[in-house]
Amino acid sequence: MTTLDSGASDSGQPGTRMEEAPAVQAAAVGPMAGNPSLIGLPTFIAGSVSLGLALVGVVPAAAIGAALPIILAATATGLFIAAVWAAALGQSAVAAVYGIFAGFWLSYAALVLGLLHGWFGIGLLAVADTQKLFLISWLVVIVMLTLATLRLPVAFTAVFGLVDVALLLLLLGVTQASTGLTKAGGYVVLVFAAVGAYLFFDAASQSLGGEALPLGKPVLRS
Repeated sequence: MTTLDSGASDSGQPGTRMEEAPAVQAAAVGPMAGNPSLIGLPTFIAGSVSLGLALVGVVPAAAIGAALPIILAATATGLFIAAVWAAALGQSAVAAVYGIFAGFWLSYAALVLGLLHGWFGIGLLAVADTQKLFLISWLVVIVMLTLATLRLPVAFTAVFGLVDVALLLLLLGVTQASTGLTKAGGYVVLVFAAVGAYLFFDAASQSLGGEALPLGKPVLRS
């Protein structure tokens, strides 16, 4: 995800970008040089896997907070580090993506902890509506992100689109009090974690001098 700012070519390869020459000339050197995705993607995957497993029933419904140690200590922290690193490199689109997802995971942890411990003065009758508010708010933001980044290779669009689907299923699960829809949302979470793993292999391969993996052509081409 380190080359998101310069747009994607028709080949979908992250190493082939429209502004490749200027980007090469402005490449960072020293301690800041490198690929923020090598931190951002694995921490995103860890949080997604832990949340997905919790949603599909690996832990009891009452223990949904089991995913929070990973989400707080690894995912939110790692994504914020990746966002700051990307911003320092001048990669504003990358920083935006990681910053948005860092905010999502941190706010999810705050929601769960707040509801479990009564931090926000939300009564039991308002818990479902609070969850709806959270899910609708983030569904709007991630759909916006999905549409705004359609010029990226399709693998990125697939991740964002799957996040949209997962949020929608979870929202419907809350609205209809359906454990089946909630579990379906959990399985979609695991699927976008798998796509994220593919993106990590691409980033790791390039960082180690290997070939870029095919990421697919962008939906929109400039």
